[in-house]
Amino acid sequence: MAKQFASLDAKHQEFIAEQHLFFVATADESGRINLSPKGGDALRVLSPTRLVWRNLTGSGNETAGHLARVNRMTVMWCSFEKRPLILRAYGQARTVHPRDKEWDELDGHFPPHIGARQVYDVSIEMVQSSCGYQVPFMAFERDRDTLDKWTDDRRPDGISAYWDERNRETIDGLPTGILSE
Repeated sequence: MAKQFASLDAKHQEFIAEQHLFFVATADESGRINLSPKGGDALRVLSPTRLVWRNLTGSGNETAGHLARVNRMTVMWCSFEKRPLILRAYGQARTVHPRDKEWDELDGHFPPHIGARQVYDVSIEMVQSSCGYQVPFMAFERDRDTLDKWTDDRRPDGISAYWDERNRETIDGLPTGILSE
C-alpha cells in the first residue's frame, strides 16, 4: 500500500544511502518523457525537502532540456536487495551549470570529475513509498568505470566539444542550455 509523506524522514534517507542506483524522470509539456538510471556517487540529500544530484556527460541531455521548460522531476529508488521498497520523491528542480554561481558549492558535495555537466537541485514536494513486491532480487557487483575512462580520454577540451556536438538539444529538439549562448 502506497503512503505519502511531506518530506524524507530518517528511514527514507537511510534507504537512499544504501542504494546503488536511482532513476530520474522529467518531461516538458509534450514530446517524449525521459527516464534515466543513475549510479555511482551522484546524489546527496541536503535536507528532508532538498536533494542534489550531479549529472556527468552522456549521450543525451534530456533532463536539462525538459527543466528549461517545465521544472518538475521525479526521483525513484527501489530495493533490489533486502526488504522490498520503492521510494519516489516528487518536486521542482533547477539546473545548475559549471558557469553558474552556485556550481562550486553544489558540485563540491561530490568527488571531482572532469565530465561533470550539471547539478540538479531538487525541492521535494511529496515523497511516496510503495511495496516493491514485484521488484526482483539482484546483487550489486560494482560500479562501472567506462564513463570515467571515456571522459579521462577526452580531457576538458574534448568534453566541451562533445557538449557542443551532442548535448545542445534534446531528442525532441529542445535547447538544453549546456553552453552559454
